[in-house]
Amino acid sequence: MKLITKEIEKQIPALYSQDGKEMADVICYAKLFDPYGQSFWFLTEYDPNEKLAFGWACLGGDTDNAEFGYVSIAELEEIRFMGKPRIERDKYFKPCPLGKAVKERLDVVI
Repeated sequence: MKLITKEIEKQIPALYSQDGKEMADVICYAKLFDPYGQSFWFLTEYDPNEKLAFGWACLGGDTDNAEFGYVSIAELEEIRFMGKPRIERDKYFKPCPLGKAVKERLDVVI
């Protein structure tokens, strides 16, 4: 599965373009997740040339293990489990404010 589709690429803004906004109001354009674990990423910005995204990552299932940062989409696409891609994109996710996405996923406010 391609993690960043052409459709997402057309919508998601460039890196640093949402700087200065309240974090709860930043728009999230894609959700990636590990179906075998608890990690997930809400992507808010993307550089298609570098295949580098920025967003909010939760690498342990709770907010103690969550932070804003950069993630290499190319590296996520290389991760395998039993020969199959380990990280997937939520095909049903619709762009929304990051605060709403986090609240729905973890029932916390950022």
